[in-house]
Amino acid sequence: MISAFAERWHAETSSFHLPFGEMTITLDDVRGLLSIPCYGEFFTPPANVNEDLAIATAVELLGVAYDEVVTETRTNRGVSYSFEWLKAVFFKQLRDGRYDCAARAYLLHLVGCTILTDKSSTLVSAKYLCLFQDLDTSGKWAWGPAAHVVLYDYLRDSTLPATKQIGGYLSLLQTWIYEHFLDICKRGMDKPISSMPQMFRWTAKQTYENVVYYRAKLDALRDTDIIWMPNYDENFMTRFQSVSLFTGYICWCSTIVPYLPERCIRQFEYTQHIPHTPLMLVVRDVDVEWRMYRNSVRSLRATLHPAAYPQECVDGYIRWYYRISHPRMNPYVAAYADAGPGLSHDVGLSHDAGPSHDDGPDTRCTRCYEIGGLIQQSLDLHMGGPEDQMRVLLERALHISRGGDYQ
Repeated sequence: MISAFAERWHAETSSFHLPFGEMTITLDDVRGLLSIPCYGEFFTPPANVNEDLAIATAVELLGVAYDEVVTETRTNRGVSYSFEWLKAVFFKQLRDGRYDCAARAYLLHLVGCTILTDKSSTLVSAKYLCLFQDLDTSGKWAWGPAAHVVLYDYLRDSTLPATKQIGGYLSLLQTWIYEHFLDICKRGMDKPISSMPQMFRWTAKQTYENVVYYRAKLDALRDTDIIWMPNYDENFMTRFQSVSLFTGYICWCSTIVPYLPERCIRQFEYTQHIPHTPLMLVVRDVDVEWRMYRNSVRSLRATLHPAAYPQECVDGYIRWYYRISHPRMNPYVAAYADAGPGLSHDVGLSHDAGPSHDDGPDTRCTRCYEIGGLIQQSLDLHMGGPEDQMRVLLERALHISRGGDYQ
């Protein structure tokens, strides 16, 4: 199921492209499922996190012996600590009454196996120990965006052909699917516990279906099959935070990803409009824009209209969406847009799901146009001059893909 969703991820929009439009894991989803705040500061690790720094940091903040942490880092062949080792440190410092060191070991273990997890599933990077240097101020960090950046980045990585694994907090992705897609898979639901995050009400059930099955299920989805706005406020631990409507880039450990709620605004009970083309990340002060998030929220809210029904979108949205995206993995699935309550605006698409790129290049497709521009920039930067044979062949292929004649 996760693989079927991951292959629909578009890194330039930070969203899943589905037959009825885009959806994503929003900051409000993180707030509701994990009960962690979405405000705070982005974390930038020290410039050079090497083995010496990993050893010195562990000695100072975890209170372990120098020889012990040397053995640990060399065993892991990098600047990281294993979960088993952190667990042992936690219990040792607890017995010795060094509660600050025990707390750091516990918190590092916690974030390392949840919101900041990597592909190893057994190690956590030493750079994250700096997050808990001052335990009194560790709540200042933007933990919600941290979960976002890590998961978004691994989803982007999963779309690359050579990728064999996916990292990030996959339980977050899994429970997000459970909340929004009621009929996509088998799962159980327990009674919510008021003192626990809402994600703990879900239990996975064993299934024998493969990615082809879930791919077909997603291709057949309609906008009326979706729970656009789950009730995250049942446990009263956190409330909706306006920062969820921030539009721009979010950052964690020098990794920057776009966060564009306007592309999935139906998840906030607003009418979906045709969004702007995502801004290119050129020279931006991401930290300043994040601290001034209220300006972005005010600008977006000024353009929004409350939805009359959950899946409402403006006239022309579906036609535009099928022109700039490839919403189905199977091109032979019947067209999504037949005349229905949710698509009365685009009845004209009842026998045509939109321009098909298989029929030839569509010069109106802004996504293809932008990709072509990026390819051209790459050629200019990394290839030789006009006489370079490889450059000549690549430019000829680019020309044909844009609708030019084969020569």
